[in-house]
Amino acid sequence: MQFEGILTPVVTPFHDDFSINEEALAQTVEFLIGAGVHGIIVAGTTGEYYAQTPEERIEMMPRMRDLIGGRVPMIVGTGAMRTEDSVMYAREAVKAGADAILIATPPYTYPTGREIALHALAIDRAANLPVILYNYPGRMSVNMDEECLDRLGRSPNFRAIKESSGDPNRLHMLARDYPHIELSCGMDDQALEFFAWGARSWVCAGSNFAPEAHIALYRACALEGDFTKGRAIMSAMLPLMRVLEQGGAFVQCIKHGLTMRGINAGPPRRPMQPLNKDARRELEDVIRTMNTTIAAIEEGGA
Repeated sequence: MQFEGILTPVVTPFHDDFSINEEALAQTVEFLIGAGVHGIIVAGTTGEYYAQTPEERIEMMPRMRDLIGGRVPMIVGTGAMRTEDSVMYAREAVKAGADAILIATPPYTYPTGREIALHALAIDRAANLPVILYNYPGRMSVNMDEECLDRLGRSPNFRAIKESSGDPNRLHMLARDYPHIELSCGMDDQALEFFAWGARSWVCAGSNFAPEAHIALYRACALEGDFTKGRAIMSAMLPLMRVLEQGGAFVQCIKHGLTMRGINAGPPRRPMQPLNKDARRELEDVIRTMNTTIAAIEEGGA
């Protein structure tokens, strides 16, 4: 498959007792597909995979397959500290009918480029599915460096990379030296730059509650090549991106944003805590302003 468009790492809605809210999960999938997102990622960071048991993660895969019903691609995250666990999740993803898998650097261990590559190749052998890599040194402490990327060239399954380093030099390096690996935006406030350098997809948690805005930017830049319009949309989105990234309450903001759309996403699992009243108010104000501004841009009024 080609990694194209808005790929949403879907939240996992919880009841107040932290059990999975099946009804809200189904509503979320219908909302996202109805809004026009191009793919759904299961067991991403936004889905709080790290706060779920292995059994919950495995059970989620066929459940999401049934909810999605083949209408958009389903990409399954394989993130884990041990290679053996990631291999297990990859095999379960195959059983569940995943269209692709997401492979991230194992956290905490500071692996070398060679070690990351061997980890990813082991997962690839277990699944033999298209792969989107996930480079996020802010959480994993290391980059998927040139040695890693060169070694992964041995398999044609490594199709794309979600680049979340925030380093423009890595963006340039990937676009110039690894054109066979599709660029996917993983740094929201650099989405315009990614599209300018040829990215065809954007893995964006904010599309859980604001798919229209994210699709508008993708459409303007990647499909229409209208970067004047894209800059206007991006400017309208930047205040939201700043709010999402401040204070470490990223998942909480995404869940509250979805709740604003009428789908009760519930609390995050502990140790994270829900947003306080002031944070909710700030998020709500920023979203309202963004939506008004982008609607005017789309109508040709800005």
